[in-house]
Amino acid sequence: MPGLLLLTIIVLVPLGWNFFLTFTKYRGIKPPVWIGLDNWTKLFGDDVFWTSFGNSIAMIVAMVVVPTLLGLVLAAMLFDLVGKKFGGKIASFLRATYYLPQILPTVIAAIVIGWILRPENGALNQVLGAIGLSGLEHNWLGSPDTAMACIMVIMIWVQLGYPIVIFMAALQRVDPELYEAAELDGANWFQRFRAITVGIIRPEIFVVTLTCTIAALKVFGPIYALTRGGPGTSTMVPSYYSYSEFFQNQQVGYGATIATALTVVVAVVAIIFITFQTRLERQDEER
Repeated sequence: MPGLLLLTIIVLVPLGWNFFLTFTKYRGIKPPVWIGLDNWTKLFGDDVFWTSFGNSIAMIVAMVVVPTLLGLVLAAMLFDLVGKKFGGKIASFLRATYYLPQILPTVIAAIVIGWILRPENGALNQVLGAIGLSGLEHNWLGSPDTAMACIMVIMIWVQLGYPIVIFMAALQRVDPELYEAAELDGANWFQRFRAITVGIIRPEIFVVTLTCTIAALKVFGPIYALTRGGPGTSTMVPSYYSYSEFFQNQQVGYGATIATALTVVVAVVAIIFITFQTRLERQDEER
């Protein structure tokens, strides 16, 4: 009962109120005015909204695709190669090093990266000038051509440690005799990785992919700290667009509509992932 009460107060009631606001015109001061589906009609014709969801695809690449694939390979290398050759302590130290950006507050990490990428006295431009590559100096976060790419690189750095830790924990349950038998049969590291590692830790791969996809769809902190969705709308994402409508433009009803649309997308993605994972598990049991 206490858990149900907290869930109702903290999640369900605000969610219901937010959904109600999607059918109203509300500036946060006077009572909401019912306008029906006007906010939803505006949403589907809003170019900024669709641009923000297009930018979410870039966030999925940076926070899901690259970290998951790279994290899977690095975790397998740390566990199967580094751990055997240099010992478990070295592998654990490297794992902690990769995970370090995850324990930093996102906004703090973004601010530090922002200092590095400053156009006037940022560390990156100064290093380029010092080594004779001043022609490559650039306003990295202030140019539409490079702003999203910079955000993607930052998110890969921040996100990489999470799949590494999850996958290395999953690898603890892999029977070492499987690797030894495959090695005796002449399998190289990549063949062992493909045939044994990926198959056994597939449930963890689904978990990492799902949680990282949800995080990518609702990413907010780095955008708020570094670009505020700019320049223009080149780094605008749905969560920041909703925030800007809520608190900057005082269009609470429309901001609630954006947030609700994002919630629906996250729920649909979660259902698809879980359904696909369940189907694969049933196929494995039938075999």
